[in-house]
Amino acid sequence: QVQLVESGGGLVQAGGSLRLSCEASGRTFSRYSMGWFRQGPGKEREFVAAIDWSGGITNYEDSVKGRFTISRDNAKTTMYLQMNSLKPEDTALYYCAASSMYFGGSYRQRYDYWGQGTQVTVSS
Repeated sequence: QVQLVESGGGLVQAGGSLRLSCEASGRTFSRYSMGWFRQGPGKEREFVAAIDWSGGITNYEDSVKGRFTISRDNAKTTMYLQMNSLKPEDTALYYCAASSMYFGGSYRQRYDYWGQGTQVTVSS
């Protein structure tokens, strides 16, 4: 069982930056691959980025490549999403998720545990 708590969301102007954190409970954090997803107003929940247990493999949705960076610190049982050059279309509720698979990747159904989300709002 893993409990996930996101933080770091907020209101930022276009072009600005935010750093999201996802803190996991339990000592087995390093056994899980992790991911970030987001759900904008009136939209389906979509994939943003994923990372394997070691941090050696990452994957990004095309629209965030070069702007967002996913990372993790297993000693702190925390995953991060550094978001730079934010755009109004990045506005969404951002969720972190944990997968017992080697690499959950972009597939929502591969993730077993989800956080409650943190709101990111980017003004133009």
